[in-house]
Amino acid sequence: MTVLLANLAVTLCLVGLIWTIQIVHYPLFAHVGAAEFARYHALHSSLITFLVGPLMLAEVAFTFGWLTEPGDGPPWLPWACAALVAVAWLSTALLSVPLHGALGAASADERPALVARLVLTNWPRTLAWTARAALLLFALARR
Repeated sequence: MTVLLANLAVTLCLVGLIWTIQIVHYPLFAHVGAAEFARYHALHSSLITFLVGPLMLAEVAFTFGWLTEPGDGPPWLPWACAALVAVAWLSTALLSVPLHGALGAASADERPALVARLVLTNWPRTLAWTARAALLLFALARR
């Protein structure tokens, strides 16, 4: 039960964070002035890493813990949750990080398209963490 609750706690933190980023933060990038954008984006990148980095690392640790001691819920559930973690991590590594790199170096003319792409390609992470939370709540409800 402890491993399930740890997974749920970290996932709910990530869900709150990613929905705030998806609905509020990333769309607001389009409204930052050209002169301030580079500094704003650099600050965003460093500060958000301070929040999301430890949560994502904890998520991996708790996921491995649940895979090695499933006990809670049907046997497929820890694997489904692990697959959703993989989606979130791969999306971060293959989509979000490169786009942030491009945004940091982009001209003012290139930024609107990159911001729109960042918002669009953030949906896999948003949906993966949301689905993971739903599955973990399902597992908790079954106890």
